[in-house]
Amino acid sequence: MDTKRIVFSGSGGQGVITAAIILGEAAAIYEGLNAVQTQSYGPEARGGATKADVVISEEPIRYPRVIHPHILVCLTQEAYNNFSRIIWPGGLLLTDSHYVTQEWKVDARQVELGMYRAVMDKIGKPIVFNVCMLGAMIGLTGLVRAESIMGVLETKIPVDFLEINKRALEIGFQLADIHLENVAFGKY
Repeated sequence: MDTKRIVFSGSGGQGVITAAIILGEAAAIYEGLNAVQTQSYGPEARGGATKADVVISEEPIRYPRVIHPHILVCLTQEAYNNFSRIIWPGGLLLTDSHYVTQEWKVDARQVELGMYRAVMDKIGKPIVFNVCMLGAMIGLTGLVRAESIMGVLETKIPVDFLEINKRALEIGFQLADIHLENVAFGKY
């Protein structure tokens, strides 16, 4: 695996930081890779801008911050407006159709999925939106195995909430599968 640089961006309360931590731990603990995660917050506790960087590599990681991500996830319009132009050429830009309108083309594979809507339709609780997003991103990239993400969730999530997190992860994978099938059959 080449070094992969990932940026999750959104607003406080969307679980951006938690998703980054889960991904980093899945890579390091369950996949045997090197991983580092850093984060930054806006001045507000909830609703302010939030950004989390994850670097995953088989090699030693020399710099923990991400300047040009291979994978960029934007969960708010503000995040999209601020970060969409920093993506690595040929990378993946993942947005949620409920919160983000893609306004311009970037030199990346742009994927817009209805993650929030799917979570609300199938689970009814927005608290697992971030886990759905993580499932979609993993489904599109194959960055780590689903079992690795589940391994982390089982150690971090209270048992009462584990089932809805598992369902959210599966919804994310299903959205990625549908997207990939549509691409393969030329529907996009």
